[in-house]
Amino acid sequence: MNLIILKQSKWGFILNLPQLKIGHMEPKVPILQGGMGVGISLSGLASAVANAGGIGIISGTGISTDELKFHIKRAKEKIIGQGYIGVNVLFAMNDFAEKMKAAIEEKVDFIISGAGISRDMYSWGKESGIPVISIVSTAKLARLSERLGASAVVVEGCEAGGHLGTDRPLFEILPEVVEAVNIPVIAAGGILTGEDVAKAIQMGASGVQMGTRFVASEECDAPFAFKEKYVNAKKEDTILVKTTVGLQGRAIKNKFTDLISGTGKLKIDKCHDCLKNCSYRFCTLDSLLKSVGGDVENGLVFAGARVSEIKQILPVHTIIQNITDEYLAVK
Repeated sequence: MNLIILKQSKWGFILNLPQLKIGHMEPKVPILQGGMGVGISLSGLASAVANAGGIGIISGTGISTDELKFHIKRAKEKIIGQGYIGVNVLFAMNDFAEKMKAAIEEKVDFIISGAGISRDMYSWGKESGIPVISIVSTAKLARLSERLGASAVVVEGCEAGGHLGTDRPLFEILPEVVEAVNIPVIAAGGILTGEDVAKAIQMGASGVQMGTRFVASEECDAPFAFKEKYVNAKKEDTILVKTTVGLQGRAIKNKFTDLISGTGKLKIDKCHDCLKNCSYRFCTLDSLLKSVGGDVENGLVFAGARVSEIKQILPVHTIIQNITDEYLAVK
């Protein structure tokens, strides 16, 4: 007989969700918070998720190495008791190696990377004893990641916000990746509710990664105008745009997405020289910096396909409590 176990927490009773284990990490709930740049998931959001029993991620994209080190230290200081903090570094960025080495120096619990695969990152992780997690969209990339030394893979479907590596939905790809590897598989892209978590775990996932839901939280590092854009979004408001990274990105419609919907080149005030390969049609980093600065009409506001279902900005612990309650209702 399967038993559903409840445990007392300072927020009431929460379900003991299935145990996720990656290296030394055994969070209370099998939920990773997505590493969202630029300036969306920093120490505030990451530490709140870690304190609520999940795994927090600081995005190293679009901030300096010194700022990254500051946020790692700050997140660790804010954690009460046991909690896990990792850093997301994008392989497509010119400062990939510098940011990864900084994260290792600060002794983060893990490093997660997408937008390409580097053999070096696995060897650096192995040398330092820090788990490295790869973001993939195919079984082939998952197998390669495992062979190179990944401790886990995040499989991301087309429902995710930000840059996308596939046009296939998560629950179509997930079984293929689960079958292909022997390391933990984390489901990502369009995960919002406890019902979604239950479905992912039933299909073989060891846990889930959630980004969009945590943006509309009190502790998220994004400005209020950014969060407000989320709770006001309608179903028809998300759009796919081709960014200068060379990938499709899912964002909320605004003046800027209208501007870049054509094929013309936009005037760039300053090139940040941030990408290894860039189309230079406009500046993706600058557009993200504008939106995180509060100008949510003239910058990119990345969001997942189901953003319209989010109606409230809530504390992180309430979001996780709601997910566990929903999971219990399904089970």
